[in-house]
Amino acid sequence: MKHSIVLALALMISAAAMAQTQKFGYCNSVALLANMSEVKEADSVLKDFQTQLTKRGQEMVKDLQSRAEELERKKTNGTIAPKDYATQADKLQADQDSISSYEQEVYKKLGEKREQLYTPILEKVNKAMQDVAKEKGYMLVFDSTTQVLLYADESLDVTRDVAIKLGIAIKDEEPVKVESPKD
Repeated sequence: MKHSIVLALALMISAAAMAQTQKFGYCNSVALLANMSEVKEADSVLKDFQTQLTKRGQEMVKDLQSRAEELERKKTNGTIAPKDYATQADKLQADQDSISSYEQEVYKKLGEKREQLYTPILEKVNKAMQDVAKEKGYMLVFDSTTQVLLYADESLDVTRDVAIKLGIAIKDEEPVKVESPKD
């Protein structure tokens, strides 16, 4: 029994010593991403893609509006039979539903394109962050932009190390502001 108490005490002392040697760090992922040329290129490609899709949608809406105005003009002038008016109005409604479907398709395509463009970039940043953490002996690295940190010593900021690993320069950034919890 005396032997197990000594063993338990030794384990607790060992665990306490290990806890004191653990290193933690934080990184500002927004600052990293904002300064990566790959992100700027992806933003540009995504914007061009969105413009292209939006332009097609706007053309569809303009065409629908023009046809609806023409149909209403014919109805007002009495140059269209009620049966033909109903048929064409149904066709316009179907086209409007098609435009709504296209709008949903645009959101889906934009999401897919965004994922296609940004996934490799985020994987690159995560790999660089993991490499820096391993090289510097950090047990945990937090993202300071998630506002999860209650306190962080500036000496733990690994943003510049990760930026160096990525080969990018970080412009003068504001220090990380950590808010204290509300009482």
